[in-house]
Amino acid sequence: MAVTAAMVKELRDRTGAGMMECKKALVETNGDIDAAIDYLRKSGLAQADKKASRVAAEGRIALSLSEDGKQAVMVEVNCETDFVAKDENFNSFADAVAVNALSQGPADVEALLVTRIGDETVEQARQALVNKIGENVQVRRFARIASDGTIGAYVHGGKIGVLVDLSGGDETLARDLAMHIAALNPEYVSDEDVPAAIIAREKDILVAQAESSGKPAEIIEKMVTGRLRKHLAGITLLGQAFVKDGDLTVGKLVNQKNASVNGFERLAVGEGIEKKEANFADEVMQQVTGG
Repeated sequence: MAVTAAMVKELRDRTGAGMMECKKALVETNGDIDAAIDYLRKSGLAQADKKASRVAAEGRIALSLSEDGKQAVMVEVNCETDFVAKDENFNSFADAVAVNALSQGPADVEALLVTRIGDETVEQARQALVNKIGENVQVRRFARIASDGTIGAYVHGGKIGVLVDLSGGDETLARDLAMHIAALNPEYVSDEDVPAAIIAREKDILVAQAESSGKPAEIIEKMVTGRLRKHLAGITLLGQAFVKDGDLTVGKLVNQKNASVNGFERLAVGEGIEKKEANFADEVMQQVTGG
């Protein structure tokens, strides 16, 4: 069967693959569009596998909220470059994954990958996207919050996402808290949430520092107590100075609004991923010398 330009165009539109790849697929499958799609998917899987070892530390945090505002999910989807993180196809995929994470309630990323986006699983759609854009793409993790109160949701520049579970207060307070967490990255809600082992380790460090001053024991105790209090204020949401008003702690702000913070989730793109530092001079030299 003769392969026409119209057939190639249809296959390109349906798969996003290159013109030559589409033509080859149609020739190999005797012009059968559906068989050609399968052919390209198999080829895409092979190409995606080759790219899977490449570091994907860029990407986007995608957010999905339920209509009643009582549930929210944010998903981190990674790629290799910030350029692709702004690509329409990449962002459409990330948004669709976030919707699935909310509506399907998967327990983990593995379960999320087998949910469906149209006729494909998320994993199949991911592999097809890798084939289309030429970069490693990974669905790394997601965070979910359900609340009987108010959920504050905020994504900063697509790179940092925050969900806050708030009782009392209002939507403005919830969003302000989410923005604060995005900016100052507290580790815990309050002192009571900090594990005893972390407090003990910090106290040991502060005691050693204070003892080197040569001051009397009672002075050292006061120094350690004050420094420990300051440290805990810095790592807890309620202890931090509110990002919009440095004279007011978040704890005082929440009390003024007759509210309480039940918990929060914060995701930052690429957090904890070891990025490869590019040495462009070395790369050029290797190309010149053939090394």
